[in-house]
Amino acid sequence: MVEQLPFWGGLVLPVVLVSLVAAAAAWDSALASRASGGPASALVAPFHAVAGLLVQQRRRTLAADLLLWRGGALALVGAGVLASLVTPLGRWVVADFSIGIVWFNAMEVVAWAAVWLVGWGANSAYGLIGGYRFVALGLAYELPHMFALITTALGAESLRVGDVVAAQDAVWFVVWMPVAFVVYLLSVLAMAFWGPFGQAVAADLAGGAAAELSGVDRLLFEAGRWLLLVSGAAFAVPLFLGGGSGPLLPDWLWSLLKTLAVLASLVWVRRWVPTVRMERYQEIAWIVLIPLTLLQALVVALVVLAR
Repeated sequence: MVEQLPFWGGLVLPVVLVSLVAAAAAWDSALASRASGGPASALVAPFHAVAGLLVQQRRRTLAADLLLWRGGALALVGAGVLASLVTPLGRWVVADFSIGIVWFNAMEVVAWAAVWLVGWGANSAYGLIGGYRFVALGLAYELPHMFALITTALGAESLRVGDVVAAQDAVWFVVWMPVAFVVYLLSVLAMAFWGPFGQAVAADLAGGAAAELSGVDRLLFEAGRWLLLVSGAAFAVPLFLGGGSGPLLPDWLWSLLKTLAVLASLVWVRRWVPTVRMERYQEIAWIVLIPLTLLQALVVALVVLAR
């Protein structure tokens, strides 16, 4: 049973998200340091980077649209936070919407516009190409992502996240919806343009959509990217991993541990999986992933009808 928190729940949510972002960034830095044989102090490197960006001067480009440029970075942060409104921590949730799954997907789509605005607003060729790359990536991953989300709603016969958790009392959805689970995780990597899907900010474009960002603007953009990754990892727990269910420990702690496990796996992918070409992933998404997710949804629909 999921219970909606009073208004102060909205104040706690950013604290929880920032803590998870800090843990994930430290883990990513430690992995990078280990791969390069660097010092153990790499765990605090992300905090040094944040301090450096806070005092760094903002860069200006010729004829930039500052409203779109900086508004895009803010929108990316907003999308990451608002997407988590419907994600329960144990039995508590900030907003128990009857269309919680649709809400999460809508906030994720806001990221499309945000990244494109950042790329467009800088009036830079690299930034513009990076923004269009993210839109192209979205065309590849969004439909499989939507079908994966719909499959869980179909299994629970509800779009409310609390009902999806309750429907997993006997068996977690990951057990009988493995295709939807894998596709969902791939989509989380893509919506955060992370690891194999980092073409929007790739080095061959000098940083792409983020090429001209510096100082606080860059900090907001990177924070938004991390928040999307954290929000996506946290939402996998109520969708596929039974929410806060588990023995001995409190439900909120189980939710947190499961989120950290998913998040650590997603961060790890960045270090060990090479970048996938967009046109190749487009083919994979439309020719392989969409039919597989539709087949998964059909199987779930037949099981629901046979109950």
